[in-house]
Amino acid sequence: MTDAAPTATPEPSPEIAATTPDEPAAAAPSPEATTPAPPAGTPTTAAPSPEVTAVRDAYAFEGTRIHLGALVEADEPLADVPVNLSLAMLNRHGLIAGATGTGKTKTLQVIAEQVAAAGTPVFVADMKGDLSGIAVPGESSEKLLARAAARGQQWRSHAGTAEFYSLGGQGQGVPIRTTISDFGPLLLAKVLELNPTQESSLGLVFHYADSHGLALLDLKDLRALIQFLTGTPEGKAELKAIGGVSAATAGVILRELTAFEASGADAFFGEPAFDTKNLLRTAADGTGIISCLELPGVATRPALFSTFMMWLLADLFQDLPEVGDADKPELVFFFDEAHLLFADASKAFLEQVTQTVRLIRSKGVGIFFITQTPKDVPGDVLAQLGNRVQHALRAYTPDDAKALKATASTFPTSGYDLVEVLPSLPTGTAVVTVMSEDGAPTPVAVTAVRAPESSMSPASAATVTGIVAASALNGQYSQVIDRESAYEILAARDADRERAEHEEAAQKEAAKQRPAQPRAEREPARPRAETSGGGLLDNPAVKSFLRSAGTVLGREITRSVFGTRRRR
Repeated sequence: MTDAAPTATPEPSPEIAATTPDEPAAAAPSPEATTPAPPAGTPTTAAPSPEVTAVRDAYAFEGTRIHLGALVEADEPLADVPVNLSLAMLNRHGLIAGATGTGKTKTLQVIAEQVAAAGTPVFVADMKGDLSGIAVPGESSEKLLARAAARGQQWRSHAGTAEFYSLGGQGQGVPIRTTISDFGPLLLAKVLELNPTQESSLGLVFHYADSHGLALLDLKDLRALIQFLTGTPEGKAELKAIGGVSAATAGVILRELTAFEASGADAFFGEPAFDTKNLLRTAADGTGIISCLELPGVATRPALFSTFMMWLLADLFQDLPEVGDADKPELVFFFDEAHLLFADASKAFLEQVTQTVRLIRSKGVGIFFITQTPKDVPGDVLAQLGNRVQHALRAYTPDDAKALKATASTFPTSGYDLVEVLPSLPTGTAVVTVMSEDGAPTPVAVTAVRAPESSMSPASAATVTGIVAASALNGQYSQVIDRESAYEILAARDADRERAEHEEAAQKEAAKQRPAQPRAEREPARPRAETSGGGLLDNPAVKSFLRSAGTVLGREITRSVFGTRRRR
């Protein structure tokens, strides 16, 4: 990969002459005379302050740079003092925070489009549909060009290669689904809002399925298995051997599953299961593909889509090889509305999020959390976010004021009084500190963020539809597959048992009608295991399923640190 060229610095505007050729050279202007002010963003000829010099030097990285904007001094951007992020250090993760309407989404767009242009794939979650414009070139205007020039940006209309996804096909985009087995008990417990006891019990059910090589494809498979394990003598005996689940706990889990399915969530689980390696693709021109998950269709299920995005990360974590520190990340993942991920999360869930964020860095994945205040992110996770972009915070209530002081305290010591600065930041301006190439935080810099080069308006429905229709992935994932699984297996087992019981009853009735025979002449009784269907795994339908599913009887499914199934 060829490193991006450093951003060109505009030449200083020539000084405006104080006199005309017809005037005497010695004539001095009167004290009342004024010199026209240079345009905003024009570099001055005065020597920069030590603080400005420190910022210029600290953000002038040697490797590929992501231009964020220009330093602000005396309420004006300094076009010749760029504020950058180091592409190589994006795997140190980041946080984009700020109150609603302060410019977080546009900052995300600015970073994402440049990361993709540098050859790194990008994943973004589009909560409201306003990020879809990243697939459309932006429209130029005099105001936009002047704003860009003031920030040291040579603006050009440009858009990268984008792929649109949707959860379960609800909305525009290639459907993303996964199986219940792949999703795992820990993430599912988060979605169902189970307490720790119920979460542990759900884990036992998954353990039974895993240890017997039995895949759970959708919600009806999981419900059927829980009903078998907790509602039949054979199932209770099987479950008791590994710890057991109370009827009350099983009832709660089944009720939550029923409500979850009734809300339409069954569309998110099933086959074909999405392969997260599709998020790591590059375009033919070498740029990274921007994978945009369209979420307006599931905006009323925040716990579901936030947990689903965590599943994407967990699946990538378990499959990607270790790469250490490289010139560029393998993927940069933007996790919007991050507070939804952590709200009401169990201790076990938070521990696994923290561990995933900590360890996935060495696999070349950078994660940016986007939320309103840093306090939305647990401290153990926040401590690992080396790149910080903080837009304005409001302090309308005592809780807001407390959050403001807490946010200011998380930045390195600087000459700014951030408690005063943060509430007064205009839209499109942010307080920035990032991870330098030597691993140290850069000086705090109030930054005027540059303009996106892709459209700042949402893409039209026709544009998104056309991109989805042209995608090679659409044909692969658009049609749902419902192959034989636990639900059908257990239904067949019940049918076999009922048939066997009916045959046995018929034989007994027939025996009553026949004349008595000597004991030696009687037909020997068939073993009960042959007539009652035996255990679950003795059933021929089960063995047929395991063969068709490509599983091996007794081969245990293994799980990652996050409880997701290891698929490769």
